[in-house]
This record gives sequence, structure tokens and C-alpha cells, in this order.
Amino acid sequence: MIAPLARRIGVGDIRLSDTAKANVLDAMSRNRLTYGHWQRSFEERFAYIHNRRFACFVNSGTDALRLGLLAMKEKHGWPDGSLVAIPAVTFVATLNAVLQAGLRPLLVDIELEHFGMEPDRLRPGVAAAVPVHLFGHVAEPTQTRLTEIGLPILADSCETMFMDGCAAGEVSCFSTYSAHLITTGVGGLTTTDDPGLARIIRSLANHGRSGIYTSIDQGLGQREVMEARFHFEREGYSSRGTELQAAIGCAELDVWPLNVIRRQNNARRLRSGLSGLPLVLPQYDIGDSAWMMFPMLAESKEAREMLVTYLELNGIETRPLMPLTSQPFVRKLYPAWDMDAMFPNARRVNETGLYVGCHQFLESADIDYMVSVFRGCYG
Repeated sequence: MIAPLARRIGVGDIRLSDTAKANVLDAMSRNRLTYGHWQRSFEERFAYIHNRRFACFVNSGTDALRLGLLAMKEKHGWPDGSLVAIPAVTFVATLNAVLQAGLRPLLVDIELEHFGMEPDRLRPGVAAAVPVHLFGHVAEPTQTRLTEIGLPILADSCETMFMDGCAAGEVSCFSTYSAHLITTGVGGLTTTDDPGLARIIRSLANHGRSGIYTSIDQGLGQREVMEARFHFEREGYSSRGTELQAAIGCAELDVWPLNVIRRQNNARRLRSGLSGLPLVLPQYDIGDSAWMMFPMLAESKEAREMLVTYLELNGIETRPLMPLTSQPFVRKLYPAWDMDAMFPNARRVNETGLYVGCHQFLESADIDYMVSVFRGCYG
């Protein structure tokens, strides 16, 4: 038996680099906390890395989703209550964003290999789909099939960036919450190639203000910009990020390739070390995921509870695999639905799924320890 709490290993970590600290000091020295040099740089670099024309930095991944959906709703003319398909396994923010955009979420069961929704389960009358790319991995089969169907796509890539296809939606949304693949503390980004959508998103994030105007000193003396400062085109929100957050984000973009390599190496060692145990481990190629975390399924609900308890007692933090259909809030939304019968794969994930950390700050000794604890549980 391994001694309880011999060490503590979290599912994520954040360590501000010297570059991040220097960037923040520079931002402070400019006496500018609203949109300026650092946010422009962060947006332009993020868009370039993801091969998109436009990025907009906002205050959370959730607002990125909400504003992206609202912009698409305006562009396509969807009436309130239009159906938007989302997977039955995802973080609750995906569902909340659909509701807050005045749309109606249609839950769709998932397939278990990539954790993506099964598009062939869609019913007629769906206006759009939100494929969710979980755990650092693009659910490519889902995205391909949705593209073939021809539905407008908003990609929820809040847990997945830097991977091929993660920004392939008409709008794609990302989170920079603490301990995500890159972090600004809190924050999020939308990306798109559509200049009209980019303008609407930026307007929505700035109280519905005219898309011409973005910052307090833009276009000083230009009549068109002067008039746009208090010209509001639509209902909007206060969803802006700050220069301090973006300054940290720019430092994170300096090192993302190395961080992904470290996460992939950790995932490779975990998958090798846990092979042969009664667990369903991810089988997609190591290089196809940024490995925000390391997901798995146990044999049963009881086996998952035994494993989670053992891991936590030995200092290894765990999380369930994004249960949605089992949440009290969701069941109240759909009181007539038999969630367990309608979404059998989601039920299995809810009952048997868990994840552990895979982040770039884990050392070799941490991975060895994690493997030894897992094996001790079954040994």
C-alpha cells in the first residue's frame, strides 16, 4: 500500500514565466488596461497559428461560445428557439451558451472513441451544430460528417487548440482559463475567416457598439470613428479581456509547441504504463491530441469509484469526464426525457469516466508515481 498523500499531483498547473511577468510590467508601464498593443498582438498571433483571418479575445471561453452563436444567429437569421445540436458529453458551458443565445439545445449521443457527437443521430430541423473537441483532441469524424451534411458549425475547442482542425468551424471558440493549454487566468477567443462575423463578435463584446470602433484612442480626429464611439448597432455585452491578460497570453504563445510536446510525451508514458489494466485508454495517435488531460473509462461505476478514491487518497487529483445528462439542471430542462435510455454512451461515460493530469509541468518522477499508484490499486 502506497503511503497516503506521498505527493500531490493536480489535473492542471500554472506557473507564470519570467517573460509573462515582464510582459505584464510592460503593459502596466503603458498605463493602458483596455484594448491596446498586447491584445492586438495576442489576437493576431493566435489567428495566425490557427490559420484564421480573425481572432477576438474576450473574458471567457463561455462568452466566446455565446458571442459566436449570437453572431451566427444574426448572420443566418435563425429565429429564437431554433435547434442547435450539441453532444451529450461536454462541459455545461456549451449548453448554457446555446440557451443564452436564445436557441434550443438538442442533445446528441456520442461515440466512445473520440468522444464526439454522432451526427447521424441528428433529426430534421436543426439549424446548426456545435461539435465539441474534448481533452485536447479534435473529434475529426464528427466534424467531417457535419461538414458533409452541410450544417453551419460553431466548433467548441475550449479544451483543444493548436491541433489540425480545431479551428475549422464557421466560428471556433477557445478558452484560456487557468491550467488550460495556454492560460491568461480567465479568458477566451473566437476565430473566423468571415469578416462580417468578426465584426459582429467584436461589436457584441463591446456593448453592441459599432464594429468600426474598438479602442479609446483609435482614429483620433477621424469623423467616422468619432461618431462610432457611442453608436450601438445591436444588443451587446461587456465581454472584453484586458491588456494584462493578453500580455500573459503572448508569453504563453511563445512556448506552446514545447508545452504540447511535453504533454504528448506524458500521455505516451501514461498510456504505456497503464496498458494491461482494466481501463479503456484513448487509442488515437499521441500526436493527434494536445492532451489537456488524460481520459479513461473504468469497467463499471463501482470500479471507477474505487479507483478515484484510491488515487485521491494517494495525492492524485481526478475529475469525471464532463458529465452533462446526469446534471440536475439538465434533467430539469428535459423532464420528459429518459436520459439514461436515450444516451447510453453518455451514461457509460458519466458512470465510468475519469481523467488525470497530463500537463507540461509534470516531471518523469510524477508520471512514474502515477503509474505505480494505478497499478497499486489493481495489484
